[in-house]
Amino acid sequence: MDAAKGVFLDLHTVTDGDLDLGALTASMPDWDMRPATATDELGFALQEATIAVSNKVALDRRALRHAPRLKLVCVAATGTNNIDLGAAAAQGITVCNARGYATASVVEHVFMTILALSHRLHVHQQAIAQGGWQAADRFALLDYPFSELAGKTLGIVGYGELGRAVATAGGAFGLNIVIAQRPGGPPQAGRCPFGELLERCDIISLHCPLTAATRNLIGANELERMRTGALLVNTARGGIVDEQALATALRNGQIAGAAVDVLTEEPPAHGNPLLTDDIPNLIVTPHIAWAGLQSRQHLINEIVANIQAFLAGVPRNVVSG
Repeated sequence: MDAAKGVFLDLHTVTDGDLDLGALTASMPDWDMRPATATDELGFALQEATIAVSNKVALDRRALRHAPRLKLVCVAATGTNNIDLGAAAAQGITVCNARGYATASVVEHVFMTILALSHRLHVHQQAIAQGGWQAADRFALLDYPFSELAGKTLGIVGYGELGRAVATAGGAFGLNIVIAQRPGGPPQAGRCPFGELLERCDIISLHCPLTAATRNLIGANELERMRTGALLVNTARGGIVDEQALATALRNGQIAGAAVDVLTEEPPAHGNPLLTDDIPNLIVTPHIAWAGLQSRQHLINEIVANIQAFLAGVPRNVVSG
């Protein structure tokens, strides 16, 4: 391979200067660390690159045509829906993703939101802010009943690294765990058909990639099949849930609550059905479930490992179309 030249197309998406990039910069002698790269800048950014790192910058067939020397794309994430894998393969470009780097951060975020919703944290905080506890006639404010997680059923959709870790943590809370069959895939032993899972589970947590089979996986029909007391948690990808349908279901009390860390447009510069103040029992966070400091450093380390393995002729974490 020609002398390696690297370009990080959107470094600003993973660090504001709070990470150690020493190993990354040392992995190749020539780097172009770009905070961000607009679509009309891709031709210039990629023309000399042999290795490109991208978190969210889309590398489609047209963009890859501007990269005649490109041999490796390192996705600074697990999901690869921003890369045209077919076009990359046709051009002889290896695509690698990062795996397992944000497990602790995501698991903690999932259960932070589950506990906040199930224990009605916001309602209790609001009651104190409005003087409800201060004026109560007993030491504990029992106006807003809630129930424990133990004995309830947690459904996992997407049983990779993150889904398995959430299932393990769920067991520690005394939850019964149900694993969904792969959306669009054949039946699997020990897995629950997706429709049955919707009806059985008190909590459903999404950890599947965004594909043709999972786009709008949770829509109006699926929300209607869920229990009225159920919670939905999405830390996967925004397009997996029909956002308007979820907003409607929460307003109508079809399900008890939802926590969403991802939206179809990020940042949501043009608004979103879930970003209104009249939707009850909804937690929206700005795509930060993965973003604990240690997890982001693990991500950089994974990218370095992918680059080093590729340069050594033994690529790792290879993703095919």
